[in-house]
Amino acid sequence: MPDIAENEAMANRLEATGSYRVLRKLVAPYILAAAPGADLRDAVFVDTETTGLDPEYDEIVALTLIPFRYTLPGTIVDILPALEFLRQPSRPIPPEATALHGISDEMVRGKTVDLDLVDQVIATAAPVIAHHADFDRRFVERLCPKFQERPWACSLAQIDWRAEGFSSSGLHYLAMASGFFYDRHNATSDCQAALELLNRTLPVSGVRALSRLLETGRKPTTRVWAEEAPFAKKEAMKARGYRWSPRRKTWYIDAEAPDDEMTWLGHHVFGRPKACPVTRVNALNRFSVRID
Repeated sequence: MPDIAENEAMANRLEATGSYRVLRKLVAPYILAAAPGADLRDAVFVDTETTGLDPEYDEIVALTLIPFRYTLPGTIVDILPALEFLRQPSRPIPPEATALHGISDEMVRGKTVDLDLVDQVIATAAPVIAHHADFDRRFVERLCPKFQERPWACSLAQIDWRAEGFSSSGLHYLAMASGFFYDRHNATSDCQAALELLNRTLPVSGVRALSRLLETGRKPTTRVWAEEAPFAKKEAMKARGYRWSPRRKTWYIDAEAPDDEMTWLGHHVFGRPKACPVTRVNALNRFSVRID
């Protein structure tokens, strides 16, 4: 059987023809060594598998946390072992959920999450990161309220992947477009894939992905609620980046310049000046149910 060096040589020969692209399987995220005396920060990457999509009704069945350390410029220099938990929910896992992530009722029977250990791991995390924080944060805060006290960032929403030449921000696509693959819908593998992407240099801007994420995540924004917006204007609002809130039954957008956004709404949606309700958003409440 060919060894690793021979396999890599074959892959390189295929790629050199210009007719092939070879995907490497991700074994572990690549990390760099920190310079002596470097100022380091703690962070945690989080991923969940659940019984469904509704954080008010559905529950976590698998939780993975991978603590890591990074330099202030945004380079990951140390990744600690993953903490992996299975958890028995209060109701049976729906078959469609098991078909997606492979976790059955038998696998989680009698299992629980060590919440004290989770509290210890996230105590110094700045930030907690997920690739779909708008989903994961809502679930983990319900399970472990200490997550409410940590700043959060989202590697899906807070990096402009399209501006960097990617046609999708989905984790599986980003991995393939970056030359590697991994075991999908496995919480630990998802975390490792995301960390690999965060420690790579973005192809257009030339900055490290984690650096861009931290820069974006630190910026406060203002959520503008376009209450009573006419139904006929929904496509224009969606094109501008507005999202629908099922809880408040209205469209909203997170804006750095809320006055400019209200001017746009007045011209293009309401046909008149209108003062819309606003909510201040920062890393401590962003992606949480507390601002819905």
